[in-house]
Amino acid sequence: MEDIYDFKALTSKGKELDFAQFRGKVLLIVNTASKCGYTKQFGPLEDLNQKYKEQGLTIIGFPCNQFAHQDPGSDSEIEAFCQLNFGVTFQIMKKIDVNGDDAHPIFKYLKSHVTSEEEERIRWNFTKFLISRNGSIIKRYDSKVKPELMISDIEEMLAQK
Repeated sequence: MEDIYDFKALTSKGKELDFAQFRGKVLLIVNTASKCGYTKQFGPLEDLNQKYKEQGLTIIGFPCNQFAHQDPGSDSEIEAFCQLNFGVTFQIMKKIDVNGDDAHPIFKYLKSHVTSEEEERIRWNFTKFLISRNGSIIKRYDSKVKPELMISDIEEMLAQK
């Protein structure tokens, strides 16, 4: 894989999503969970989605059950939870692993572009990756970084054409 646009992944409905369609967009990729202390971040993430999607931001949530089994539901249950409780309209994907041998290739790719070995592993739910319009991984945000604290970075990426 050369860049983020070479990847494909399955949506929560089992349809293939080709990341090539996101060329020229700013991406925010998040590993999510519906029963986590950070689950409330779905609301601010949806706020970012509503505010910036017309300017070119695309948010993609990848549910993960690897951290204290905090996303045990089926793909359809997870998507329904996000929509009913937080009004989520951004893309929710099929549940995946983000660490270990079975980690989804997109997360292996994202983690391989961090600077230290300690950071290579995803430590918890709601780790966020910001990707520029040209596919460069700009920044990785820890779980505790609230989505609203990423606004200046997102706006900076959106301003670049």
